[in-house]
Amino acid sequence: MSAYRVAQVAAAGGSFEVVEREVPRPGAGQVRLAVEACGICHSDALFVEAVLPGVRFPLVPGHEIAGRIDEIGAATPGDWQVGDRVVVGWFGGSCHSCTPCRRGDFVVCENLKVPGWAYDGGFGETVIAPADALARIPDTVPATEAGPMACAGVTTFNGLRRSSARPGDLVAVLGIGGLGHLGVQYAAAMGFETVALARGADKADFARQLGAHHYIDTTAGTPVADALQALGGAKAVLATAANSQAITSTVEGLSPRGELIVVGADTAPLGISPAQLLMQGKVVRGHPSGTAQDVQETMAFSALHGIRPMIETVPLDRADEAYRKMLSGAARFRMVLTTG
Repeated sequence: MSAYRVAQVAAAGGSFEVVEREVPRPGAGQVRLAVEACGICHSDALFVEAVLPGVRFPLVPGHEIAGRIDEIGAATPGDWQVGDRVVVGWFGGSCHSCTPCRRGDFVVCENLKVPGWAYDGGFGETVIAPADALARIPDTVPATEAGPMACAGVTTFNGLRRSSARPGDLVAVLGIGGLGHLGVQYAAAMGFETVALARGADKADFARQLGAHHYIDTTAGTPVADALQALGGAKAVLATAANSQAITSTVEGLSPRGELIVVGADTAPLGISPAQLLMQGKVVRGHPSGTAQDVQETMAFSALHGIRPMIETVPLDRADEAYRKMLSGAARFRMVLTTG
């Protein structure tokens, strides 16, 4: 193969066009992937719209990349082989030299290499990625489902397993969309008494299909906090909805020493006062995605428990259509581009 296709944006806020490029070679410590699928994440808009600093155009986004290794660069660490099935997620490699990296906290690397920002992402047929970004895909997980696990999956899985909640504790998941529908499944599989919080009575049956033991309609009139306290108070709330007002409404529903884990990205401030936190020792924390090892453990857990993202697949040449559908909210959970 002398050329490969990518879906790129020429300028901030522009439309995607599919173009051909010359196939690159991996350098030292890198591999080249033959991309089979790449999820479209809402945070891709941060790059397409040039919201974040340092975005370069033309831009090839995509950080939910699944495929196979087809070439390995010199001095590449690990026992990787051509043909290995791997994913690359939001964690696209770290610098290994900043203070967080030297402490072993690679996911908050000061120079984090997010695909589509630090280097060309997965909206194409080929990607060059650092070896430390690779996570193995279990044999039972198809590429189209593995891609979203590298961002949406690991974010919710890690957020829950690193919380203070223990099996049997009441845990609530705010929002049951692209992130939340995975969060509910993980919470139930981890042994938590799981509460799904979403807008509308019509989502109750779906929430229970995902494994929720309780459903709270946040539009029903009863304050969310009161509804959570009626169940005994939540040891943890995983806030996947990108709505600061909705996130704020859950704080009074936490139990003493309860924890609010924020993974839904909204630019509006949270309306939380120190007094709400102090007397009962409540905690609010942001949670980033996860390292390649975290992604691999997420997929292993998902395969063991039959947890899968709900996806809609679209071929690469319809990337603009798929991206707009994701932005509009019309997509059903996760949009995934395929190259086959």
